[in-house]
Amino acid sequence: MTAPPQASHGLPASPQAAPVEQPSITPVTASTDRASSVEQPSPVEQTECSRAGCRQQAVWALHWRNPRIHAADRRKTWIACGEHVVYLREFLSARDFPVEVAALAQRPA
Repeated sequence: MTAPPQASHGLPASPQAAPVEQPSITPVTASTDRASSVEQPSPVEQTECSRAGCRQQAVWALHWRNPRIHAADRRKTWIACGEHVVYLREFLSARDFPVEVAALAQRPA
């Protein structure tokens, strides 16, 4: 019987690890600046409320930025259902983040 191969530091060499399959990550909204190789979400996923745990259809867009880290022309967007638009706006406003709320433009099917 032969001894396992030794690494240069005297410990047994670790076996070749099998590649780990990465989970599929689907963004809440489709962004126009994403690479074309990124899988685009379905229309239902595109309009899901950004509030944690909420799966309601979003009808509002909250455009905001963190002025401490984002340039003045940089905007992030969360989308919200009617029930959570006020909560999300107040969450961002409490942190002194500039927020604009607008009706979410629905994309044609």
